[in-house]
Amino acid sequence: MFQPDLRTAAVFAVIAALLIVEIVILTVRLVRARKAREAMYERYKDIVDRDAEIQKRDLALAELAQRYSVLDGNEKTKLQALENQYVSAKFTYDKLSKELALVEETLDMQSFGLYKPHYDFSTSDEYRAKLDSNYEQQKVLVSGGRAAVCPTTWTVGGSAREGERMIKHMMKLMLRAFNGECDAAILKVKWNNATAMEERIRRSFDAINKAGTVNQVSITRPYLDLKIDELRLSHELEQKIYQEKEEQRRIAEEMREEEKVQREIERAKKEAEDEEKRYQKALDRARVELADAKGAELEELTAKIAGLEMQLKEAQEQKARAISRAQLTKAGHIYVISNIGSFGEDVFKIGMTRRLEPLERVKELGDASVPFPFDVHAMMYTENAPALEYQLHDHFEAKRVNLVNERKEFFRVTLAEIAEFAKANNYPVTITKLAEAREYRETLAARAQKASQVETGVAPTTTQFPDTLFTAAAS
Repeated sequence: MFQPDLRTAAVFAVIAALLIVEIVILTVRLVRARKAREAMYERYKDIVDRDAEIQKRDLALAELAQRYSVLDGNEKTKLQALENQYVSAKFTYDKLSKELALVEETLDMQSFGLYKPHYDFSTSDEYRAKLDSNYEQQKVLVSGGRAAVCPTTWTVGGSAREGERMIKHMMKLMLRAFNGECDAAILKVKWNNATAMEERIRRSFDAINKAGTVNQVSITRPYLDLKIDELRLSHELEQKIYQEKEEQRRIAEEMREEEKVQREIERAKKEAEDEEKRYQKALDRARVELADAKGAELEELTAKIAGLEMQLKEAQEQKARAISRAQLTKAGHIYVISNIGSFGEDVFKIGMTRRLEPLERVKELGDASVPFPFDVHAMMYTENAPALEYQLHDHFEAKRVNLVNERKEFFRVTLAEIAEFAKANNYPVTITKLAEAREYRETLAARAQKASQVETGVAPTTTQFPDTLFTAAAS
């Protein structure tokens, strides 16, 4: 009995030892696992906290987004209403600005277009006669009761006569107001606002007739047409007077130029005659001395006489040329000159002068009227300078710089085109292609030097008001 108990105890002891060992091992593993978990938590606890924070903030953001959506819809509605108000106000502003500009004559001429003449009379007297006829027709309409009309019979206090007096008084006031507007427009009409003034009269006609609508009183269309014609005639009369004055200036300038030419010819003729007399006198004296000369003196006097005879012949030829030039009233030079400092590249003045020294005329042109002197590119002599000048001007008519005043002889052409014309018409000419433009080029150099030393700034220009409010700002 004793022996089995010992074995059993031994077994239990072994089992107990194994269990203890296992418990120890499990305990150690548990401790290690706990420490590993704690280490892992310590390592990743920020991430765990951040995820929670993100979740929290996502909820807050969702709430804010919902509130913003409601507010955004309200604000967009308000902004659209404000935008609509701005566009409407801008439209009204533009309309009123045009109305004001029409009254103050500041409306850009291009808005109405360039005035086109309605009459083609050749003299100012013909315009005056037509204007007088217009005045008479106006008087006939007024005196005949056809300037203003009222198709309705009115009574005042049961009296038709009082009603008639009221209507006549109304017509008188309306015609007086309309005539005043027309007179103001005619008084202010100029080359750059004629069409605008015509529109002003039409607007006055409509406004005054609108005021008479209550009493059914209106100014007639024939009377308006006469007033429009009066405006046109008055304007075109002033234009014709201006053209006549320009023509008178041209004639006066030609007369002054002709006087200068004649003075030059007379001076050249007198100088040639004086030289002729001086050489003739010296020649006569030498011939007298020749009669008594001998030897070396004879040879010297003979050579001197030959020289004097040659000089006398040249003086006589100069005199003959001066006399011939005076007889050839159309002979002269055609000049082609430029001024790039004043007019830019490829702009040339093609003119005529009958001066014996044509460069003197070119110098006069550049003395005071332009900031820089002219450069000469070509000079053509011809016995009929006016005809050649007309041919050149007619050939380059479409290239005039000033299409209104033909006295301004500037053309936007190239020297190659001028040379081609001269060659085609058998006019010998030498073209100087490069313009010296010394003073202009020196001015550019001086300005560039100053610009490099001084800093300058230019403020950007913007329109006064944008067409839209928020779309313009967003762009």
